[in-house]
Amino acid sequence: MTNPRLLAFVSITAVLLLESAGLQDPDQFDELKDPRIAHMPSQKMLVVESKGDPNVVAQEAFSRLFGTFFQLPGARMSPPRARWLNLASDPRSEWIGLYGLPLPDTVTDLPAGVEGVRIEEWEYGEVAEILHIGPYSEEIPTIEKLHAYILERGYVIAGPHEEEYLKAPGMGSISPEEYQTIIRYPVKKK
Repeated sequence: MTNPRLLAFVSITAVLLLESAGLQDPDQFDELKDPRIAHMPSQKMLVVESKGDPNVVAQEAFSRLFGTFFQLPGARMSPPRARWLNLASDPRSEWIGLYGLPLPDTVTDLPAGVEGVRIEEWEYGEVAEILHIGPYSEEIPTIEKLHAYILERGYVIAGPHEEEYLKAPGMGSISPEEYQTIIRYPVKKK
């Protein structure tokens, strides 16, 4: 079971680091209010895998992720991400989520005794992405807009649904209407 004090510390620390890095500036992501195709390099990630409804399991996954992250020398805070490997085909209780934080290439090992956390490379290349503002429960129209854009541009989805959490629960006192999430898919030409 997660220690509530650790979770509070991790959440507060994450908010302070994100704000100090200038990653909470809402104008920074204005160009993503409309879908786009972009190129992203592969990214080394610190990852926790979890199965179940994100409303139930995400808090524990992010707690473990941030708790390990803050033990790594040279790691700099970036917005957390999650990849959903099977959300379109299974009930929420069966969803497999990969919760991740970007790592610098200099991080090669985890601290002794860390369990349930791993380092892996997330492949990108060409991606389609869009900014969703508002509650997660209202993402479907944004996702549908992105899917239509992908097809209109002659692409197909070539990887998992990914979300990058710019403003999310635990990042200060914001309401769900203020959440900012980049929704992203690796894509390739038809």
